[in-house]
Amino acid sequence: MSEQTSFYEIDAKMETLRELLDQASEQTTAQFDAALDLSWIYHDNALEGIVLHFHELKAAVDSRIISDSTLIPMYDEICAHKGAIDLVRNLATRRRVAFDLNTIKILHQTVTIDHNGKQYHYRKENPLHRLYFHEIVQPEKISYKLRKLVDWALSPEFKKMHPIRRATSVHQQLIIIYPWMKNSGKVARLLMNMLLYRDGYLPAVIHAVERQHYYEVLRGDLEGVTGLVLASLENGIDSATRFLREDFDEDEEPNLATGG
Repeated sequence: MSEQTSFYEIDAKMETLRELLDQASEQTTAQFDAALDLSWIYHDNALEGIVLHFHELKAAVDSRIISDSTLIPMYDEICAHKGAIDLVRNLATRRRVAFDLNTIKILHQTVTIDHNGKQYHYRKENPLHRLYFHEIVQPEKISYKLRKLVDWALSPEFKKMHPIRRATSVHQQLIIIYPWMKNSGKVARLLMNMLLYRDGYLPAVIHAVERQHYYEVLRGDLEGVTGLVLASLENGIDSATRFLREDFDEDEEPNLATGG
């Protein structure tokens, strides 16, 4: 199947999902968003080699649960990640989403707990021990490469690309630049999903079982990364569609052809 055909099929499925979301109750929509956030945080941390437990996630993101944060070592990290997801959604709903260095830095500052005052600085060396094994730029080129990325994202060439390809391209380039020692991967995926949200898609949540595959495609070309993102996006859309359809009784099944 060609990439363009895949884009077309995703767009068609997304249109169906949008109609279901429009007709869903507020309660169902809230349940859907909550489930999506838990899945997003769990799987995104798993890509970084961090295994979270359900009670930790629920206690950290559910304001109705009163818990002692000192009993949950990952509490602050989970809360920071949830805050970054909320920020992504907020930025994506604005009429004009600023794609600039400030946006990238704010995403990093939001998702990163800085205990030593150094986490926000660009890395000064190539880490010897890291999860990602693709080639990353030399530290002295980070600022230049980030400026080039922002300039390219404002170019006519970028705007002509399919939205999914745009988001995937930004993700790949940012993770190759790898600006920070901590959370560069998370920021690359947050930025990708901000762009997907802006263009009316769900976030592409890459599942934990795809962790090794994810590392491998990052060492290849853009087509491999795009293929994995497409599969993750399609999986998320299919799951969301099933979830929302279960909310309708058979007699109340919406007519998607007429919108009724």
